[in-house]
Amino acid sequence: MSVQSVSKQTLQRLPQYLNFLKSMPRTGAANISATAIADALGLGDVQVRKDLALVSSGGRPKVGYDADRLIADLERFLGYDDVTSAVIVGAGDLGRALLGYGGFAAYGIELMAAFDRDAALAGQNIHGKPVFPAERLKELCGRMQIRIGIIAVPAEEAQQVCDALVESGVRGIWNFAPVNLSVPENVLVQNEDIAVSLAVLSKRLAQKLAERE
Repeated sequence: MSVQSVSKQTLQRLPQYLNFLKSMPRTGAANISATAIADALGLGDVQVRKDLALVSSGGRPKVGYDADRLIADLERFLGYDDVTSAVIVGAGDLGRALLGYGGFAAYGIELMAAFDRDAALAGQNIHGKPVFPAERLKELCGRMQIRIGIIAVPAEEAQQVCDALVESGVRGIWNFAPVNLSVPENVLVQNEDIAVSLAVLSKRLAQKLAERE
């Protein structure tokens, strides 16, 4: 089954399973059940069982899954065993923080470079990654066959940056700008609206505190 045929909700849960399995303390071969995973993550065991059935055929009744095999199946399904090249557009505070994050490699993502319209940043290295002027984005992304573009620019610049990334061959956009992007049907967009996430967290916290009063 292809990743495209799996729901967004399922795709969001699969990395949770993978992270949990990798964090398990164990020596040698170890089995784990869908129910144990569900209990640890606060999810329904029926849902977890259905999710795992999409990516692995290694589950056995009353035995569960071999943890190492399940990890390999999850990584293969999610594409973490294939390195995908990515770039960041916008080398400001957010862009610098993303460039300094060392966890992308665990998910099969290799950050190649950053681009910024500020000419003073061109030629610099941030956390070991080169920064190029924005006008070279299409040229270099096409040459390096970049498939994922991370947008960390102000809202008013995001669509223009997105268009340039798409024209260079990028097929996946991770958008941190607070704006809805227009893209062709063959391009995927994952929006990360920090303000919305913070608002949701604040609302949930207020409700939780109110329940205690």
